[in-house]
Amino acid sequence: MVGLSVLAVTLLLPSAAAEGSSRDRYEWAALGDSYTAGLFIGDPRPALGSASRDGCDRTARSYPDLVGRALAARPPDRPVNLTDVSCDNAAIGNITRERQQPTSPVQPPAGWPAVDPQIRRARLGDRTDVVTVGIGAISLPFGECLDLALAHVSCAAYYTNPPEGVEGLDAKLARIRDEYGRMLGAIHRAAPHARVITVGYPAVLPERGSACGGGPTQLGPISPADIDWLREDALKVMNTIIRTEAAKRGDRYVDLYTSSVGHDVCAPEDTQWIEGICGDAEPFWPTAVPGGLPFDCAAIGKRATLLHPNAREHANAAPLVERAVRDALLDR
Repeated sequence: MVGLSVLAVTLLLPSAAAEGSSRDRYEWAALGDSYTAGLFIGDPRPALGSASRDGCDRTARSYPDLVGRALAARPPDRPVNLTDVSCDNAAIGNITRERQQPTSPVQPPAGWPAVDPQIRRARLGDRTDVVTVGIGAISLPFGECLDLALAHVSCAAYYTNPPEGVEGLDAKLARIRDEYGRMLGAIHRAAPHARVITVGYPAVLPERGSACGGGPTQLGPISPADIDWLREDALKVMNTIIRTEAAKRGDRYVDLYTSSVGHDVCAPEDTQWIEGICGDAEPFWPTAVPGGLPFDCAAIGKRATLLHPNAREHANAAPLVERAVRDALLDR
C-alpha cells in the first residue's frame, strides 16, 4: 500500500527532471517605444524582406540587443532568453490594453497590420523572470513644439495656459503618472513572479537652451526658452514620475539621464548621442517620413532621425540595463 501511495504522489507531481528542463533558462521581456527599439541604428529586426516584419522598427545595436548579446556571452547561472516587442510610436496604453497601428516608413506594405498590446505579444506569464519597460515620451509635446515654433508661438505659453480643448502640460503629466502606475500594476499581474525594471530617458536636451544653435540637425526653430521649459518641466518631470511609480511597487529604475548629460542633441556631432530632426542613420532609413518635415534632410546628406538616440547612446544604456537585469535575476 505504501508503494502504491508513493507511486500516486509521484504521478501527480512533476518530476525534478521535468521541472529542471522547464526552467533551464531565464525569460526576459523588453517592452517599450522607439527609444528602446533602436529605429535606425543597426540591421532591422526582423530583417528587411522578412514576412515577419511588423512595422515596429526594432534594430540590432539597440540596448536590448546589446544586453542580450552580453548575457549570451557571459550568462548568469543559466542562459537568458530575450523577447523584445518594443515598437516605434508606442504609448503607455500600447503596453497593456490597446492594439497599436505601426507606422514604419521602411518598405511598408499596403498597410501594416495592427499589433497586440506588448504584454500579450511578449507572452508575459508565470515563467517570466524579468521585464524591462521604457515608455512615456510620446505623450510629451516635442513634435508639437516644433510645429508651434514654425508658427512663431511659444510652446511653454501654449501648454501652460492651453486653449480650450487642448491638454496642457500639467494634465499630460498627470495622465502619464496615472497610466504609468496602472501599467506597472498590469505587468505585475501578468507576470507575478517577474522582477520589473523601468528605464528612464536620456538627456535629450542641453542643460542650457542657449547651447542650441538651431537648424535641422538639432531642434530647428524651437527657442532656447522653450528648450529649457521642455527639459525642466517636461522631460525631467517625466523621469521623476517613472522613478517614483517604480519605487511605489518596489521596482528598479535605470537612470539614463545622468550619464548622458553633455551628449544631448545640441552637443557637437562627435559627442552627440541624440540625433536631431535630421541626422545620421543607416542607409535603409528614409530622408523623409509620412506627413513630411519642415526640412529637407536629403539636401544636407542626412536622414529623418526625429530626435532619437544614436548607437552611442544605446551603447551607454546597455551596461546600465545589463547590470539591472543581472541584479534582478540573481535576486530572485
